[in-house]
Amino acid sequence: MEKNILVVDDEASIVTLLEYNLNQSGFNVLKAYDGQEALKQAVNEQLDLIILDLMLPKMDGIEVCKEIRKRQIDTPILMLTAKDDEFDKVLGLELGADDYMTKPFSPREVVARVKAILRRTKNLQDSSIPNERGDGKIQLGELTIFPEHYEVYLNGNQLEFTPKEFELLIYLVKNKGRVLTRDQLLNAVWNYDFVGDTRIVDVHISHLREKIEKDTRKPKYIKTIRGIGYKFEEPKG
Repeated sequence: MEKNILVVDDEASIVTLLEYNLNQSGFNVLKAYDGQEALKQAVNEQLDLIILDLMLPKMDGIEVCKEIRKRQIDTPILMLTAKDDEFDKVLGLELGADDYMTKPFSPREVVARVKAILRRTKNLQDSSIPNERGDGKIQLGELTIFPEHYEVYLNGNQLEFTPKEFELLIYLVKNKGRVLTRDQLLNAVWNYDFVGDTRIVDVHISHLREKIEKDTRKPKYIKTIRGIGYKFEEPKG
């Protein structure tokens, strides 16, 4: 089935360039030239991915991303920006963007990133996970996960996750008991070397702990392996 990609940029030439290259790769393209229209389409259309420029009229890309996630829409988001600003980069990913590219960019690389994000999303949905029951539920101590529904519960209370936080949690759970380096997590969850910057991993681990750990200073689930990375463990008893 043809995938629907929403391209959002206030520069018509960039939208046209991306539309052509995405069409050539078999994608159906929808277009928006400001943040308000982007949000409207994200809410009303069946989208498989959004390519979202950061600098937009009416509502900037950060606000659009924030509103999309606030409405619990988990469509993957690839952010584009002319800025090479570390704060914007980390903030965008913290708010729920799945990937990030700076302008100028190669249209072929954008298409490659789109395919990689969609492939990761499909692999996440298809993968088998330890402790997964026939009904798709994963029970790990007080933590209950429904991968197909992107839902996580702690002692019966539903937790709010960004798609990237959820994907990171699932990857950790899939590799329960294994020590994973920050670079491994970058490559697996973000699917590329984030300019060698592993801080984004630490930020997301910190957010996960705030949500699933009773005491973040003495975590039961996500353990820090000093000098190496992290390991997910199922609490004993």
